[in-house]
Amino acid sequence: MHLAFLRDYHEAQVIALARSRPTIERGTVAEITGLTPQAVSKVIARLLEEGLIAPAGVRRAAMGKPAAVYQLVPDSRWAIGAHVTRRALRLALTDLAGTVRAGATTALPPDFTPDQLLSELSAGVTALLASPGPPSRRLAGVGIGMIGPLDQATGTVRDAHRLRHWHDIPLAALATERLGLPVHVDKDVTAGVTAEAWRRGAGFRDAALIMVESGVGAGLWLGGSAHRGAHTNAGEFGHTVVQLDGPPCVCGRRGCLEAVHDRAGDPAAAAAVIGVGVVNLLQTLDLGHIVLAGADLLEHGDVYRRAVEHAVRTQVPRADWLSVEVTLAGLGAGTIAAGAAMQVLNARYGVPDPAGR
Repeated sequence: MHLAFLRDYHEAQVIALARSRPTIERGTVAEITGLTPQAVSKVIARLLEEGLIAPAGVRRAAMGKPAAVYQLVPDSRWAIGAHVTRRALRLALTDLAGTVRAGATTALPPDFTPDQLLSELSAGVTALLASPGPPSRRLAGVGIGMIGPLDQATGTVRDAHRLRHWHDIPLAALATERLGLPVHVDKDVTAGVTAEAWRRGAGFRDAALIMVESGVGAGLWLGGSAHRGAHTNAGEFGHTVVQLDGPPCVCGRRGCLEAVHDRAGDPAAAAAVIGVGVVNLLQTLDLGHIVLAGADLLEHGDVYRRAVEHAVRTQVPRADWLSVEVTLAGLGAGTIAAGAAMQVLNARYGVPDPAGR
């Protein structure tokens, strides 16, 4: 492996530990990561120099020398996340620990254009940076959770459903030019499931975040990392067919889960449709967690949660064995914006992918 990859990988392992516990020490880091004591010392020295961790005293054991302990410095790095919906732009300012420190919501014009979005995004980022908090030199970048379909690898929005002006728009490049900052673009649902993974830790390995907000989508977290698919467009959960002779959908097909859901008539009936879709997903991917998100869903959060739990309990064969935890998004309507910020931090301070994805 390339030496730079190994260096970043080892630093990311230590930062991940520091995020998950109040303090860390060299011996514990070596035991958990498998790094040699010499390697741990080098990593800690680099992180201290960068200001990402700081000394936090010593731990005195019954026998042996006292051990120096360290803690994460949350405000050593920041990121801004943006959630683009069909109605509004939500922003979140997040520190290195993944804590949301500030946020804002701005209405977007109906059927907004790329330039209209970029103008609102620029104004919002400027306002957040003007507030007390992050020096701009500590800002890792801006993450955007965007409506799909999109090509995450290039940051290009291919044909955002229900938005006429978004055909093959290079959003990452345009936003980078407008903001003068590094920009990471991903599907809104993938950003959302990243936020849940950061909050829940290593036990969150095979999961889906189901979002209902002027559309239906699913962010997939498989084997402990985001799953984007061969064309980085995984998660078009709302455009899976559940009724062959069903109503027409904006994607051009008939009977898609999103179209059936939107015509359900009342929250209970709409939630039941989502329940059917979730069971289909569980039968395909064998997930352990389902997280329910999106402003439209959370407005009737308990209704949706009960409906999905009922569907899992009554429609999944051997639900006693194939158990699934169903919860509402821990950060509410701000989950996607926060997750987009966490993706920026993860790109530099998370465990890197050796394939460069």
